[in-house]
Amino acid sequence: MRFAYYPGCSLEGSAKEYDESLRAVMGLVGIELVEIKDWNCCGASAVHGVTPFLRVLLPARDLLEAESMGLDIIAPCAACFLRLKEAKRTLKERSSFKDKVEKVLDKAFRGEVEVYHPLEVLSRKEVRSRLEDKAIRPLEGVKAVCYYGCYLVRPKGLTGIDDLENPTVMETILEVVGVEVLDWSFKVDCCGGSHSLLRPELVRELSGKLGERARQAGADLIVTACPLCQSNLEIYQGPKGVPVLYFTEILGVAMGAEGASKWLKRHLIKPPEGLWG
Repeated sequence: MRFAYYPGCSLEGSAKEYDESLRAVMGLVGIELVEIKDWNCCGASAVHGVTPFLRVLLPARDLLEAESMGLDIIAPCAACFLRLKEAKRTLKERSSFKDKVEKVLDKAFRGEVEVYHPLEVLSRKEVRSRLEDKAIRPLEGVKAVCYYGCYLVRPKGLTGIDDLENPTVMETILEVVGVEVLDWSFKVDCCGGSHSLLRPELVRELSGKLGERARQAGADLIVTACPLCQSNLEIYQGPKGVPVLYFTEILGVAMGAEGASKWLKRHLIKPPEGLWG
């Protein structure tokens, strides 16, 4: 199984542990990631509010590069995932945008490439079976809540993640490696997103509330799949908050992936002892 890999900007900087853990986990379950050559920023979060055309052009270039590779795309960043999905829909539904993009990029858009989030691929039945087989260190006793945020599930009908109000795809994956997933009512609430730059007091309130709700639910950690959510929740809770890890880090720990302890050490809030082996 091979995919064109679009890491996006965050995974080469502030979310490097997400990139490293994803590559490790995919390799262990036999999925090959072929990084898109010379990929460019998708424009999130600023560009889409500046110019409608650039909002489409930037992710469209990455779509067309993947088409030339003949591979569907995996995009781990929730914002990148949304921008790519939105660009594909716009190109298919609005000929004026499609014609202009094709002229600028000097390439024809065929619309043959699908855009997937890693959650969608790793939750496939045959891949879950491989995860279970590779879990050499099941994480019984680790209690977690899953946090999806906004970009993975909204807008309705675009992202394709299993349910708008109560997604469970992340829970399904974590349970395979023994994590006790707790129920809570805040998995798709907003963390404040990119307002962390302009209205940090708002993000502090929203992210702090999410951390408190996770603590009340009895969680040892919050598990997410979005670099912006992870950053907000970790920074604005403070060092004594509930640890916030990427779902790929949890899988990597359970599978004994090389480098797992290095990922955990990068976090501002120390992960629970049960993950340190």
